[in-house]
Amino acid sequence: MNLSAFIIDSACKYPDNTCVVHDSNRFTYFEIDRLSDILANTLIENGLRKGERVVILLENSAEYIISFFAILKTCGVAVPLNTQLVSRELSYLLNDCSPKLIITNSQHQSTLKSLTNPKSILLIDKLNLNKKSIPETYNLEPISGNDTDLAMIIYTSGTTGNPKGVMLSHQNLCANADSIIEYLQPSASDKIMVVLPFYYSYGTSLLTTHIKVGGTLVIDNRFLYPNVVLDTMKKEQVTGFAGVPSNYIILLRKSALRKYKLNNLRYVTQAGGAMSPAMIQEFIKTIPHIKFYVMYGQTEATARLAYLATEFLENKLGSIGKAIPGVELDILNEQNQRVKTGETGEIVARGANIMLGYWNSPEETAGVLTKEGLRTGDLAYKDEDGFIYLVARKKEMIKSGANRISPLEIEEVACQMPGVLECAAVGIPDEILGETIGLYVVKSSINLSKNDLLLFCKQNLAAFKMPKVVEFVESLPKTSTGKIKRLALTGDLQ
Repeated sequence: MNLSAFIIDSACKYPDNTCVVHDSNRFTYFEIDRLSDILANTLIENGLRKGERVVILLENSAEYIISFFAILKTCGVAVPLNTQLVSRELSYLLNDCSPKLIITNSQHQSTLKSLTNPKSILLIDKLNLNKKSIPETYNLEPISGNDTDLAMIIYTSGTTGNPKGVMLSHQNLCANADSIIEYLQPSASDKIMVVLPFYYSYGTSLLTTHIKVGGTLVIDNRFLYPNVVLDTMKKEQVTGFAGVPSNYIILLRKSALRKYKLNNLRYVTQAGGAMSPAMIQEFIKTIPHIKFYVMYGQTEATARLAYLATEFLENKLGSIGKAIPGVELDILNEQNQRVKTGETGEIVARGANIMLGYWNSPEETAGVLTKEGLRTGDLAYKDEDGFIYLVARKKEMIKSGANRISPLEIEEVACQMPGVLECAAVGIPDEILGETIGLYVVKSSINLSKNDLLLFCKQNLAAFKMPKVVEFVESLPKTSTGKIKRLALTGDLQ
């Protein structure tokens, strides 16, 4: 099945249902489907052919959803990118995926003009895609494809320093959506509050699951002002909320959540890193009538691998639960043997949702897609009832809010600063984000200041990759082969 069938089928079943709400804009399923048809023809007229990449550089919006399904209807490949990236970062990704076209808006036009052929840029706010322009009938010639065709590339930071493009097929995305729908049971009457970006795999899963069941996506990009989001939730009678740990911490610590009566809120989901059991309990106590789902996964698994349902929270709090429907999870030792109950090993996953591989990275693909399954790099154990508990990460990725940040990328930028001899980036505990970035620096010049280094990083890194703390040191701990031991530094910076 081509993933575009989700919007086509729901437009047939629920044409007048509200598909998306964003600020004062409201679009029905009929309108989103028809506008994506129109944009799909525009893409074809601009030379797009099956299998070619189209970058989406847009904030969450109806225009994003229209663009996403328009690309899929042409059998193109959607490549959503983070709108916060600076020119250096965008340049690398554009060179890597070589898009035929870029869908963006006037806000980002000036940044892109210096990075790519201006003729490849489509400004969606200039295409007259609005309700008034929707014809009663419209013909889009169908383009045939297979469910194993590449549908999407989601870039995630890799241990090599540069982001890796996770290749997801139509089958991957459909299987992941079907599985999540099976255990969450969303329906056409559900309304999900979307504060997670669609370029993030968790955000994509909200988009696909709710479009398939005919539900409503309520978008609010103003989570910096959590009370504004809560106002939207109350006004729109939202039934579901999804967030990473930092979202829940902000709601508990920096909003008036306890004063709101969110009577329509039916369930919430949490993924994107471990959330403390105490914080989960506090949230449930604050809104006792909701169902709270703890979830675990990776972009390489099209977002989801395991979940812990509400009914197990009391006895299994701290666990990530068990495999989602259609997925098998093993915990293997270094000899690829299943470990015994209570023993620690690496989580290895199999299922129709496991990625095709990394774009342009056959060696890295071979390192994680083995005959045993997807090597997650996460260490865990199972209890006597088969519930999985995470122990640690083998990888040295920094998990800050909804972002996965490569320490090597930060180090490579910092080392370009005159006066920096070598450095190491690590995650340091943060109450809101889970982790922020600390940077240990060995300097070669006494004139180098922390402020100068931070300014240089600000000019070359997105805001979420900025070090929060810089510490000058005489030397860095290293292995016998000269590799920096980042894990030996973790936790020292406060």
